[in-house]
Amino acid sequence: MKITIGRSDKADFPEFFLSEIDLKIDSGAYTSSIHCSKIKETSLNGEPIIIFTLLDPEHSFYNSKEFTSNNYASKIVKSSNGISEKRFRILTEIVIFNKTFPIYLTLSERKDMKFPILLGRKFLNKKFVIDTTKKNLSHKLKNTL
Repeated sequence: MKITIGRSDKADFPEFFLSEIDLKIDSGAYTSSIHCSKIKETSLNGEPIIIFTLLDPEHSFYNSKEFTSNNYASKIVKSSNGISEKRFRILTEIVIFNKTFPIYLTLSERKDMKFPILLGRKFLNKKFVIDTTKKNLSHKLKNTL
């Protein structure tokens, strides 16, 4: 049975020490993404890695911590304004509706966007149905337990 999700919500990303961070449900987006700054690809001991900082200094959850990953891929993503760009994609976990799900996130500079995280239809598919008249359903459920 699919879970009803609203047009926006809050979720946790334990690997990144983020709790109750705002996210937008975007059925028009294929992939999910998270706002990052200072994204760079380099190598460590001859192995390729990416280094990134989540969010930016203006965001209230910003902590300037650098994260690294050697479990990543790059892909070409076309943004809503029609511009294609290379983005890095990582695998992490999201906690939403009191359940933990694996999720692929593309690292994207979303500084001018209201929501630091977008959940796209690749993640939503077969798990959720969207009710655009509602919001924060997972957040409300979490706070009633």
